Order: sequence, then C-alpha cells, then structure tokens
Amino acid sequence: MKCDPALINRLKRANGQMKGVITMMESDKSCGDIVAQLKAVRTSIDKAIGLVTTQNLLQTMQHDLDVDLPEIKHAINLIIKGK
Repeated sequence: MKCDPALINRLKRANGQMKGVITMMESDKSCGDIVAQLKAVRTSIDKAIGLVTTQNLLQTMQHDLDVDLPEIKHAINLIIKGK
C-alpha cells in the first residue's frame, strides 16, 4: 500500500504526543493532565486508522476495479468526518 505523506506526518505527531506523555509522567504531572493527553493520542491514532483503511480501500478499488474515484472519495470523507 502506498501511504500518503500527510498520514505519515500524522503518525509522527502522535509519536511526539506519546513522548510528551512520558515526559509528563516523569515530571509527576497530574493524572487528569496525563489522561487528557492520552485521549488526544488515542483520537489521533483512531483517525490514522480510518485514513489507512480508507486509502487502502480507494487504492484497491482504483487498481482492481478501475473505478473513477472523486465521488467515492467525497462519500468516504463524509463518513470519516462525520464520526
């Protein structure tokens, strides 16, 4: 599967967030602050999962079925953003 560079950047940001959470834990930050950051990481990862599966679906449809994708991309984006 060919990955969009924007998706790779999204995962790099999530990785940075996780490093920040570890730093917070080592600095004895409050549980509430740590949990808030962990939830942000989870949301970021969930979005990345949706994007990976969407890209895979689109690439498969275009390659295997020779489908014109603009309307399908629009519909999938509505589903992802509507979550």
